Amino acid sequence: MQQRTFIQMRTVLKVVDNSGAKKVMCIQALKGKKGARLGDTIVASVKEAHPNGKIKKGKVVYGVVVRAAMQRGRCDGSEVKFDDNAVVLVDKQGQPIGTRVFGPVPHELRQKKHVKILTLAGHIA
Repeated sequence: MQQRTFIQMRTVLKVVDNSGAKKVMCIQALKGKKGARLGDTIVASVKEAHPNGKIKKGKVVYGVVVRAAMQRGRCDGSEVKFDDNAVVLVDKQGQPIGTRVFGPVPHELRQKKHVKILTLAGHIA
């Protein structure tokens, strides 16, 4: 069993919106020394992109972690964790770049003020 840790430098994450990027690699977590968790913002570099998308390979982007493999406790005592690390690309102001978000998104993003992502999400876990 591999130990699930923070999203840190060189972690490759899946992009789950239609901004044009497919995979990004984390450069830096913007909050906390250890790394990013669910709902945190990261700086990442685009590693794979769709050929005619808005975002090209090699671009440095901001992203909000919407799914993390590391578990996160909820206030009712349950824990939420996902089987992949996923990110939604945002601009500097925190507005999403894509117009759709695929897959489940946890409702913890509401406290982190990412209500825009929750409105685009198809399924809120």
